[in-house]
Amino acid sequence: MQGLQSLDWAVFIFYFLVVSGYGLWIYNRKRKANADTKDYFLAEGSLTWWAIGASLIASNISAEQFIGMSGNGYLVGVAVAAYEWIAAIALIIVAVFFMPIYLKNHIYTMPQFLKRRYNETVSLIMAVFWLFLYVLVNLTSILYLGAVAINNLAGGGHFHLIMIGLALFALVITLGGMKVIGYTDVIQVFVLIVGGLATTYLALTLVSERFGTGTDALAGFNHLLAKADDHFHMIIPKPTDASPQAEIDKYLMLPGIAMYFAGQWIVNLNYWGCNQYIIQRALGADLKTARTGILFAGFLKLMMPVIVMLPGIAAYVLYQNGGLQEAMASSGKFSSDNAYSSILTFLPVGLKGLALAALTAAIVASLAGKVNSISTIFTLDLYKNYIDKNADEKKLVGMGRIVIGVSMLLAIFLTWDDVLDIGGEGGFTFIQKYTGFISPGVFAMFLLGMFWKRTTGAAGVVGLLTGFILSVFFNEFAPAMLGNKTWLYTAYPNGEGGYEIPFLICMGLAFAFAVAGMIVVSLAGPKINPKAFDLDKGMFRPDARTTLLIVITLLLLSAIYVRFW
Repeated sequence: MQGLQSLDWAVFIFYFLVVSGYGLWIYNRKRKANADTKDYFLAEGSLTWWAIGASLIASNISAEQFIGMSGNGYLVGVAVAAYEWIAAIALIIVAVFFMPIYLKNHIYTMPQFLKRRYNETVSLIMAVFWLFLYVLVNLTSILYLGAVAINNLAGGGHFHLIMIGLALFALVITLGGMKVIGYTDVIQVFVLIVGGLATTYLALTLVSERFGTGTDALAGFNHLLAKADDHFHMIIPKPTDASPQAEIDKYLMLPGIAMYFAGQWIVNLNYWGCNQYIIQRALGADLKTARTGILFAGFLKLMMPVIVMLPGIAAYVLYQNGGLQEAMASSGKFSSDNAYSSILTFLPVGLKGLALAALTAAIVASLAGKVNSISTIFTLDLYKNYIDKNADEKKLVGMGRIVIGVSMLLAIFLTWDDVLDIGGEGGFTFIQKYTGFISPGVFAMFLLGMFWKRTTGAAGVVGLLTGFILSVFFNEFAPAMLGNKTWLYTAYPNGEGGYEIPFLICMGLAFAFAVAGMIVVSLAGPKINPKAFDLDKGMFRPDARTTLLIVITLLLLSAIYVRFW
């Protein structure tokens, strides 16, 4: 790829100055003389609904979405958008049913929820686990993949310098606390969407030009529908014995309609509703503001596939018709993950700078949100409870800032020479591998803890362990030990001499057994656990604005699924 020109750098520097300047202005405008922990970590009462919604999206979208989902779009098409579109429904569920429980019980961290509903042991175990996961997996992968993506866009040769730059940019935003993160994310999302749409528009015009219909984006989209019809179906058919390995691989990734009965819901509800990194943005707001912000994020989620998936399908059509041959094998070997960067090679001067700004916005917002969550959990759940119980608010905020710096330094150290082999394993695969095993048990613990008053602390431990052990078992050992076809599952050839159960099916099975184990253990306890949350129907009743947003989102989503089923 040709390196960035002066105009590109001018566009990027303008973006950097606007975000940094706006963040400083917000910090000075909204700071308290003596900021407390709720203000610093949660921006209590400071974030508007649109800031919450934008911040949720900014934290969610990062380099792995641009690179990984475009790559998956190249391979399987619109079916991969299920992750984004089911997320919109998951956000409705979180807004209506989860948030009232969190806010009524003054829950500020996920370990705090576990301590209050179960016991201190469960809370401590999960706090330590989440810290290791966020630092060693999420933060490092975001930083590494982000630096790789921007380095490629900038022409290569600056990987370490870019890594340090991203870390410092994120620190500038994060040290101001959640209020600065939330409001700067509004700009980040705007840049992300504008830059992403510009790239998608270019991709469609390239397709149009390829087939002789000029620079017409709509014509380009029609060509995609005609030339890649198999890429525009939400449901991937179940393989047969005669299916080629390429079709089996698609099903292993997205197992048809079966994934809608378990896996997709577990992934999305756990991520959006039981994840400190995400839900923290709404925990400092009142219920009405939190709900509206979360639903706004759900609405924005509907358009994300246009930005992160459609360029991948465009790259597929271009490649199959003689285009992008060198770009798709830029590293000397063909890779579907090159789909997004291959489109970016055609961006004109100026727009390349906008694309750089969009990628940077996605990466920096994710880094800032993640490191803020690390700081929140360590400070409020570990330091305050076990290290210095008498620490005042000023000391806790100071400790939070120290943790932010240390976490970022550790991430730089681990990604400098890719100690964790993120690049070798594949960024998206790396993240899924280390988060997917624990998700079924964690979600089972939260779900029953919220809505079944009989759930006990012992049941929580059983659910967590059962979910983890069975996730590992079904993913790694079940086909070899139980056979490739049972009444529970069907395993398929993975192209490497072995058999695999689709990942999302494994999650569903592990979750079902975790819930069953928790129910059995809880039945041995009291009918109403003393630590159960007090629930009433009124707290889940949405107001008129909330209902309107839900209806609009569901209608749009229904139209999408009817068109591409």
